[in-house]
Amino acid sequence: MRRLSMVAAAAGLVLAATPAMAQQDAAADGGTHVRAAVTAGTLGIGPELAVRFNDHVGVRGGAGFLTVNGTAESDDLEYDGKFRLQSYGAMLDVYPFGGAFRVSAGARINRNRITVGLTPDEEVTIGDQDFTAAEVGRLSGRATPKKFSPALTLGWAGQNRRGFFVGSEIGVLFQGAFKLEQFQASGTARNDADFKAALERERISLQDDVDKVKVWPILQVAIGWRF
Repeated sequence: MRRLSMVAAAAGLVLAATPAMAQQDAAADGGTHVRAAVTAGTLGIGPELAVRFNDHVGVRGGAGFLTVNGTAESDDLEYDGKFRLQSYGAMLDVYPFGGAFRVSAGARINRNRITVGLTPDEEVTIGDQDFTAAEVGRLSGRATPKKFSPALTLGWAGQNRRGFFVGSEIGVLFQGAFKLEQFQASGTARNDADFKAALERERISLQDDVDKVKVWPILQVAIGWRF
């Protein structure tokens, strides 16, 4: 009889503890979690750190870096180009359904930059005028967008629980058009008034090309761990 009483008491303790353990597990899944991840996409590759306070609200910050080489064509001139992605930002995440889907708004400090260059080996037309390769030398320019750029995205970030996750987001960065800040040449005609005027016309022509793009697409994937 004594053994039966002890078994009954132990069973009672287990049954009493079960709801408390379940509540602790639920809190671990639906409470505050910190997330560390690596992201990659059109904002570059870099780290991301996030805090999800509950099932519906979170914040995150991250950075992206990447350099891509290519070419750009304007008025029959083919420039060699380098596109450097470098930005840092923070986002407020809202999970309207309490699950993985999120709507996010925030901004980035935008240090993206495009540099273009041209070293002709024969006579070329600059701003509707012809110049020799020696007169032009090395033609170079640099373009940058707005330094402060708001962002708006939709994403999928996994459930609010500990463990490995894979996420993604798509949206836009409202950075405005790239502005061609510098455009200069190193050749023998660099101080000539006519050449300077032609160079300015060439700069305006290039600016017209980049003015067509006023927002930058955001398409990122993330892999990380939620603690």
